[in-house]
Amino acid sequence: MYSISRTVSISIMALLLTACGSVQVGRDFDARSAGLKIERGVTTQNQIRGWLGAPTGTGVNVDTGGERFDEWTYYFASGKLSDMSDAKVKTLQIKFDKQGVVRGYNWSVSDQ
Repeated sequence: MYSISRTVSISIMALLLTACGSVQVGRDFDARSAGLKIERGVTTQNQIRGWLGAPTGTGVNVDTGGERFDEWTYYFASGKLSDMSDAKVKTLQIKFDKQGVVRGYNWSVSDQ
């Protein structure tokens, strides 16, 4: 019986400590500066990697005409677990053609 109540007590304490903690997801980066540096039809994957490091996520984007593009995503989020209403979130999505040149991008930042 002692070990069950001890396990329950430890679990409750861990839950309470976690609820007061903060969380970070991804790597922080300056989305606005990156948005100012990136030029459609000019900037390459190597340049992006040099500025921001490896992307947080990668994928493929297919447009309505069937053309395929590599897509890189960078994101960062931080906030308190107890109340995520003060969370700060940044995202940057970049679309590359077959030659590894930027075809399009978008970024967003929540400044809460």
